[in-house]
Amino acid sequence: MTSTEVTSEDSGPSGYAAARLRLLTQEARSGPPRRAALARLTDDWLTALHAAAAPPRGTALVAVGGYGRGELSPRSDLDLLLLHDGSADAATIAALADRIWYPVWDLGLALDHSVRTPAEARKTAGEDLKVQLGLLDARPIAGDLGLVAGLRTTVLADWRNQAPKRLPELGELCRERAERQGELQFLLEPDLKEARGGLRDATALRAVAASWLADAPREGLAEARRTLLDTRDALHLVTGRATDRLALQEQGQVAGALELLDSDTLLRQVYEAARTISYAGDVTWREVNRVLKARSARPRLRAMLGGGKAQPERTPLAEGVVEMDGEVVLARTARPERDPVLPLRAAAAAAQSGLPLSLHAVRHLAATTKPLPEPWPADAREELVTLLGAGEPTVPVWEALEAEGLITRLLPDWERVRCRPQRNPVHTWTVDRHLVETAVRAAALTRRVGRPDLLLVAALLHDIGKGWPGDHSVAGETIARDVAGRIGFDPHDVAVIAALVRHHLLLVETATRRDLDDPATVQSVAAAVGSPSTLELLHALTEADALATGPAAWSSWRASLVADLVKRVAGVLAGDTPPAPEPAAAPSAEEERLAVEALRTGEPVLTLHAESPSDHTEPEPVGVELLIALPDQPGVLPAVAGVLALHRLTVRSADLRAIDLPTELGPAAVLVLNWRVAAEYGSLPQATRLRADLFRALDGSLNIAARLAEREAAYPRRRGVTAPPPRVTVAPAGSTLATVIEVRAHDAPGLLHRIGRALETAEVRVRSAHVSTLGANAVDAFYVTDATGAPLTPEEASEVARTLETDLRNR
Repeated sequence: MTSTEVTSEDSGPSGYAAARLRLLTQEARSGPPRRAALARLTDDWLTALHAAAAPPRGTALVAVGGYGRGELSPRSDLDLLLLHDGSADAATIAALADRIWYPVWDLGLALDHSVRTPAEARKTAGEDLKVQLGLLDARPIAGDLGLVAGLRTTVLADWRNQAPKRLPELGELCRERAERQGELQFLLEPDLKEARGGLRDATALRAVAASWLADAPREGLAEARRTLLDTRDALHLVTGRATDRLALQEQGQVAGALELLDSDTLLRQVYEAARTISYAGDVTWREVNRVLKARSARPRLRAMLGGGKAQPERTPLAEGVVEMDGEVVLARTARPERDPVLPLRAAAAAAQSGLPLSLHAVRHLAATTKPLPEPWPADAREELVTLLGAGEPTVPVWEALEAEGLITRLLPDWERVRCRPQRNPVHTWTVDRHLVETAVRAAALTRRVGRPDLLLVAALLHDIGKGWPGDHSVAGETIARDVAGRIGFDPHDVAVIAALVRHHLLLVETATRRDLDDPATVQSVAAAVGSPSTLELLHALTEADALATGPAAWSSWRASLVADLVKRVAGVLAGDTPPAPEPAAAPSAEEERLAVEALRTGEPVLTLHAESPSDHTEPEPVGVELLIALPDQPGVLPAVAGVLALHRLTVRSADLRAIDLPTELGPAAVLVLNWRVAAEYGSLPQATRLRADLFRALDGSLNIAARLAEREAAYPRRRGVTAPPPRVTVAPAGSTLATVIEVRAHDAPGLLHRIGRALETAEVRVRSAHVSTLGANAVDAFYVTDATGAPLTPEEASEVARTLETDLRNR
């Protein structure tokens, strides 16, 4: 006889209690083996109680819920159902129940009990979702096994038949519980059972799988459940109470009981388990909703198609990426093994569209995509910035990449901050999620800075030094410098990102702890920051960091103090910074050749130069350099930009300027446009087609605005979360020869065309333009003059900027 068996002599409370105590104090036996042994021990005891009670025929004792699954923790309730076929009278059944329930109560064990016939159990399950969920795990302990088998079969059949109605109810219960209890993976004192990502959610996923309607991703799910159950076992033993809340004061003892290094290691392990369950839940409920939606639409589609089978629509989003059934999936032509940028491109497209990444797509990318070369190609860096700049939709897409290990493959330093707890109660999130949330907050501030790409990457990396010895800002500076270099920023930008990480606490700490009226205070901050552009970035990063920390970290008072400090430091830096001259680099030999040809023929001349791809196995170049030269005339900028938009070419950067060439009649102006463009998806257009459409746009036979509007109406672009509104400003002292209009807006097809048209309507001449697309952010500068070639007056410039901003906001 083993130590966990109960004989007829010790079937009373004292015998069971002694055997139970021996089992729970065996250090060598823990985890699933101990839970299963405790369930068997309890089964044996209850079987003996049932037999000693002389039960009538047609009765059975049934374990339900966690006990039915054999998952008894040291202080778990006993969920029991006394099932009877109704043949015995009520008094007999009541007496039988008393002879089983009272010994359990005498021992001080929590008991959740009921007495029902199969018909009553079925009826109650139909009325109470929680009862139905418990019966899905029904397991016979003693008595009439056939009676229990019949009930199980009936309940399971009802569950599957009623799944279209009951699963939405279950999903709503899970959401309500998450709102009340919070997310387990971020709580300092999490409820292991009730919080989102806890044991109740794991049980709900089992119920969904039992419905045969959808199934949860199984990789890592069983291990995650085991981690939470093991932690709860240790918590019960340490506290001696039936509690599921992992309180701060007990975390050290629980970590010791589980032979973990410390309480941080414990929390990190618990967070990782909760993250696995939460992600599995997100994927599963999305699939449930998709299936239910498809079922409801199927009869209508059959009627419309005359009985034919509807094919899901596939809408292109980016090269190799399409939308299907409300998810982002890979195109049939995608070749992940030859396209290392594809994971970032798919993620950026998903986030910008406000769509989830398909589980199958993410797993396929993780299994087949090769590592990016170092430094990253420009495309990869831009897709990362686009992903980070999408705002709230970035979070679920990032979580999908992280669940399959793609984030740590792209950014190996991420592993150290992944699921790392923050003991300061001001912090809402773990370190890694705080970094992503800071990027989300920074995305709303991109119109305030000239380099949104640097802001977003610095936001993602600002606390990357946490987990290393010493000051995390100092450690983070070194890591950020290395990461920024690896992802392809040039040395100047690397230095800016490193400085932002090093000083990300400088403004708020100085503003709240130092005397701002002391010149030395302001001078020291100015010396650390170094330039107005870095100050602008640091101000935005400070606000984003505080907003992502939690409600207690930012207030109007703190914001006003930081703004005051920034204003004072900007004054110091402006005193040492002369106005930036207008760029006036000499034209290249190729640009001069094209300009001469355009002047000779009086027609547009253009060439396409494919850039060297980062990986020679890629089927298409990563982009092209487009050079256009044509005699100076009105409408050039909107015409060229509109033609490129019609051909689905994304403008990554652009320069427009006038070159004066000598002629017999004096200097003649030729406009030279140097663009870097890439196909939104599909192949690049032929140069002859671009030239032909440019001819038509300039002579008025091609109505670009109408064509773009028709395409938008026929194929409306999916819109994700609303981007920050565009911002148009007049740059002070930007140039002595022209007025500089700066535009910061969310990049979209036709944006540059709309800007060009608005400037033409305002009757200003674009002397030169400098356009750059940083992720999903357009940062453009237009050097404009009046019809005589003179800079605009301040009043005229303000009116042009105001009109242009209004036009862009109304689109």
